[in-house]
Amino acid sequence: MRDRRRILFVCGRNQKRSPTAAAVFRNDPRIEVRSAGVSPTSRHRVTASDLRWADLVVVMERKHGQRIDEEYPGMAPQILSFDIADDYEFMDPTLVDLLGDCLEDVLNTARADDH
Repeated sequence: MRDRRRILFVCGRNQKRSPTAAAVFRNDPRIEVRSAGVSPTSRHRVTASDLRWADLVVVMERKHGQRIDEEYPGMAPQILSFDIADDYEFMDPTLVDLLGDCLEDVLNTARADDH
């Protein structure tokens, strides 16, 4: 069994929110991260391979999770929405803080569930 949880961060075009999350958390020893987008114009569009890799898919908005479910029915592991609107630039300090708070809540909940 792996020690680190695999998290796929997903936003619309994989240009601001999900790449920020991946950049911020790529060196976190508790998790492995990737990022993707749901739009056909994404830098990296979410794939079946990404979903098979992930233990958790974190979407920035609920509509991103709905698109994943529509395109890959039953394939995604758990999907969790952070409900972060597309109001931020890549590595915006406010976005970084929001992502940190949301992810800590997720990791703390997972740790509590393991005990």
